[in-house]
Amino acid sequence: MSELQQEQGLASNPADWPKALFYVALLFSIYQIIMAAFHPVSSQVLRAGHVGFLLMLVYLSFPANGKGRPWQPLAWVLALAGMGTAFYQWYFEADLIQRSGDLTTFDFVVGVTLIALIFEAARRVMGIALPIICAMFLAYGLLGEYLPGDLAHRGYGVDQLVNQLAFGTEGLYGTPTYVSATYIFLFILFGAFLEQAGMIKLFTDFAMGLFGHKLGGPAKVSVVSSALMGTITGSGVANVVTTGQFTIPLMKRFGYRAAFAGGVEATSSMGSQIMPPVMGAVAFIMAETINVPFVEVAKAALIPALLYFGSTFWMVHLEAKRADLKGLPKDECPSAWAAVKERWYLLIPLFVLVWLLFSGRTPMFAGTIGLALTAIVILGSAIILKVSSFGLRIAFWIALGLLCAGFFQLGIGVIFGVIAVLVAVCWFIKGGRDTLVICLHALVEGARHAVPVGIACALVGVIIGVVSLTGVASTFAGYILAVGENNLFLSLLLTMLTCLVLGMGIPTIPNYIITSSIAAPALLDLGVPLIVSHMFVFYFGIMADLTPPVALACFAASPIAKETGLKISFWAVRIAVAGFVVPFMAVYDPALMMQGDSWVATIYMLIKAALAIGLWGAVFTGFLQSKLTWWERLLGFAAGVSLILASPMSDEVGFALAALFFAQHFWRARRAAQVATA
Repeated sequence: MSELQQEQGLASNPADWPKALFYVALLFSIYQIIMAAFHPVSSQVLRAGHVGFLLMLVYLSFPANGKGRPWQPLAWVLALAGMGTAFYQWYFEADLIQRSGDLTTFDFVVGVTLIALIFEAARRVMGIALPIICAMFLAYGLLGEYLPGDLAHRGYGVDQLVNQLAFGTEGLYGTPTYVSATYIFLFILFGAFLEQAGMIKLFTDFAMGLFGHKLGGPAKVSVVSSALMGTITGSGVANVVTTGQFTIPLMKRFGYRAAFAGGVEATSSMGSQIMPPVMGAVAFIMAETINVPFVEVAKAALIPALLYFGSTFWMVHLEAKRADLKGLPKDECPSAWAAVKERWYLLIPLFVLVWLLFSGRTPMFAGTIGLALTAIVILGSAIILKVSSFGLRIAFWIALGLLCAGFFQLGIGVIFGVIAVLVAVCWFIKGGRDTLVICLHALVEGARHAVPVGIACALVGVIIGVVSLTGVASTFAGYILAVGENNLFLSLLLTMLTCLVLGMGIPTIPNYIITSSIAAPALLDLGVPLIVSHMFVFYFGIMADLTPPVALACFAASPIAKETGLKISFWAVRIAVAGFVVPFMAVYDPALMMQGDSWVATIYMLIKAALAIGLWGAVFTGFLQSKLTWWERLLGFAAGVSLILASPMSDEVGFALAALFFAQHFWRARRAAQVATA
């Protein structure tokens, strides 16, 4: 179940939803698909419509307090008021542009209503933390002129603030809302379609077949399946509650401690947001914010993501070795290749999506085509899998492929035509209507999954609006610069702590937007490359969901693992040690994010980082070939630190200490084994 389901107790099957809510969610998805395919309205109206639908969905499904359904008369008043603000932006678009900055009384009322509705919607969806942070920025915009020293601004009226936030594209309808209304929604819908079609089963069966029978197999399955799931969901907490339902009980059954099992799942699931090719919603916001192609963000994230998952896999392996945890019997594991053979067609849209993203197409274009292809593959497979002739099947897929290829010459209408024909055929064949229901439910699920992300993107527009109006970001950046002039490491530490503290109560997206608007420019001025400075705050925004006391991913794993979120969180921090180390290494040597001058520098950094993470894995688990002594752990830790530092001679010292650590440990373990067998 998604976070939204858990919050207000909607049935897990959309067929059991209240009809009105079902149709609003369906209309939301149809609206977004039409906007992406045909662009019938301006960017401002697109954003307003997106926020209007979000507000409708929230007020119709989230009660003011507690669980259950909200009181319907009031719910409909608030829902229609939310949609009314979007209608106002569309109907009076030309007038609003003409009188920009000079609000009428009615403009003012609509603006205040929109701000209030978004604050309340965010409180219902996410709790009080993010609205409080945004309210503080709002208060600063109104009252900041009375503050002492550098923090004071020249003073702004309520009408100026309302104009900044509710109209134009520097407030609630800012870049995050634009990205949510275009790329993010399409990719969430893409994931929902693949999920409904059985992609989760394909990934878990594939991971089980490859690693289930190995040493510590169930935990390795968790790491691999979460990394694969990240390619279609990009949401850490959603990942925990989907793959975790299967992997956590499996790990516990094979002897892993409940807290460790939860920690492995939470760590792996959060890593899905940094795993190319698709990554999480933040990656699209970052690409738009710093104005680089999405492929550049994915390229920068690749090596750190591999190190992150490599580290998690290594920690799991060492823990299994320490506790002597065997895998599943091989005959109980599904065949990895049989799983691929059975559902290979689901991989087609994923491969096409990745190819489009990496060939320089915009994420919106790639997302639209990926989504359309997924629908075609699901509908097409429902028709052709009933045919026994292998030759006919091949001919069918080739014909469909050629029809879709015609899109590049004839436009998106071709693809919609193909989908319409497939829908008509499915309507009349046996079992075809079940497939149509799956597609309908995927559209509705996509709208539901988009709510927490979309509302967060809209509300952080308050921060963006106030920061751009008052210029307060330069004041904060000045403080960080003053510290960094003497010590870059201290600046990085301050930035990291800011991200972790903010992340205690707010999701990754608003965390990234706040810290990137305040801290990233300061890091840039200190000589850190643009993309590296943004990746630095992005990484620690993700780590905030694993660090105590408010570790969202760990608390999502808690009811499944039947262990406290805090215990899971302490394990998650140990398992995710690479996530804390890699961003610092990348700042001191950007080659780790492929921002260097040569491949040799990148390969050298990869080897160095992998060795440091390998050492720390052994140190934090307390095991390699045999149990580590206290002085071995100290030696291994010192070797890891030396490799991470970027000072003169530190690498040489690190490699020397690492060689000493491995040589004496393997010699001691071998001696101990000889004594035991003698």
